[in-house]
Amino acid sequence: MQIRSALPDDHDAIWAMLEPVFRAGETYCVSRDIRREDALAQWFEEGHDVFLAEEDGMARGTYYLCANQKGGGAHVANCGFVTDPESRGMGVARLMLEHSLRRARSRGFRAMQFNFVVSTNQRAIAIWESYDFRVAGRLPGAFNHPKLGYVDALVMYKTL
Repeated sequence: MQIRSALPDDHDAIWAMLEPVFRAGETYCVSRDIRREDALAQWFEEGHDVFLAEEDGMARGTYYLCANQKGGGAHVANCGFVTDPESRGMGVARLMLEHSLRRARSRGFRAMQFNFVVSTNQRAIAIWESYDFRVAGRLPGAFNHPKLGYVDALVMYKTL
């Protein structure tokens, strides 16, 4: 599997991964009826370095890397990750996380922070914790899960 910078020609493949995740509404604070154009504009927002994980020409995952904040907080990285639903359990998220940590270090970031990890997303939390991310804060009832109602969101942090 290789991870490379995403190109405009990758928009269809990236939307095909984002759409089911965003429509499910279980892990991202994105409107479940978001339009393709708006979703891609958010994913490729200015300041985002967007990557595509692929294997044999098939898109397996995508992530973006950016500064978490501006000014005094610009030394902390932030990422968003989506794995193709059919590719879950293949190590795609781990490969993207490892790639993002290397990229963040090479860009001079001193830490990485995930601002809003939905507490029911146990698969992601287990991966982040296995790479020494720690819960820096818990936001009680901050996410309205479509099946479970109000659940906590976590702020997770790792020094690089």
